[in-house]
Amino acid sequence: MSSQEIPEEKHLPSEQGDAHHGGVVVADDPFADPGLPVHKPRIQDIDERAAKRSERTVAMLFTVSMLATIGFIASYVIFPVDKIVYIFPIGKVSALNFSLGLTLGVALFCIGAGAVHWARTLMSDVEVAAERHEIAAPPEVKAQVLQDFADGANESGIGRRPLIRNTMLGALAMVPLAGVMLLRDLGPLPEEKLRKTVWAKGKLLINDNTNEPLRPEDVLVGSLTFARPEGLEEEQHDFQVQIAKAALMIVRIQPDDIKDKKELEWSHDGIVAYSKICTHVGCPISLYEQQTHHVLCPCHQSTFDLSDGARVIFGPAGHALPQLRIGVNDEGFLEALGDFEEPVGPAFWERG
Repeated sequence: MSSQEIPEEKHLPSEQGDAHHGGVVVADDPFADPGLPVHKPRIQDIDERAAKRSERTVAMLFTVSMLATIGFIASYVIFPVDKIVYIFPIGKVSALNFSLGLTLGVALFCIGAGAVHWARTLMSDVEVAAERHEIAAPPEVKAQVLQDFADGANESGIGRRPLIRNTMLGALAMVPLAGVMLLRDLGPLPEEKLRKTVWAKGKLLINDNTNEPLRPEDVLVGSLTFARPEGLEEEQHDFQVQIAKAALMIVRIQPDDIKDKKELEWSHDGIVAYSKICTHVGCPISLYEQQTHHVLCPCHQSTFDLSDGARVIFGPAGHALPQLRIGVNDEGFLEALGDFEEPVGPAFWERG
């Protein structure tokens, strides 16, 4: 194609334009900083009555938060763990879980909603542009930051609006109480439960194998019999909890072979009753040596001498087995004459 055939390009910049840069015209910056929009005052900025309404709204939200926190704490007292209620449209739920979730959710939501409403309606909403600076600010910048903080606190009205300030502090102070109450969910308080069992004066000794009350003639010399308290049945919901403390082993030893005076006094015609729960880590003791009257825990081989107060003669157990004082009632059945005088099972805190 010859140079005559090349069409004239009218859109190309001329070589001698008014504003050239490498032969191309440079246009104005299309992304120029438009600056901050003009500040428009809110209704609360010009009407004190509107500001008071916002103040009361924020205070109401903080007050509702405090009431919800009180409701959270009260739920632990009011609702038992196993109470089920019907909530439409959720269905059947735990009354305790539902009340705890609802009250804690309301408490936290109201604090957040109150803070947002406070910031949106009463605090200063003037936008301020600040140039970026190095991390290590010079002293004058630090002073300016502190001054800005003081100005912000003054503009927030926290000093001039004590109703908001006091209700906010009350809500923030009470919400952590909900966290303290959550510690209650670590488990039920032990109270005296670790020190007491269901054994009591007059309770019959029930044979675990026959489910019948034991008579002295049922226990032979050299035999090992396991027993539980009268009235404790496997169908009961707390059977495992109670039998873990009340399980009993009974052996008959010739009275002349009993070395411990107290053991002899608490026995009946050579029949002695001891806790079946090992004092090391709570394993059930089940091995008995007739000739030596030793019982052995199968878990860690702690060995106890039943002819000498069930004292530890070998192994890691730190205490002798607790003995149950027994006798015979008018009908000829073996019965307990009270509870164990010391805690059953592994040592805890200041044992006994």
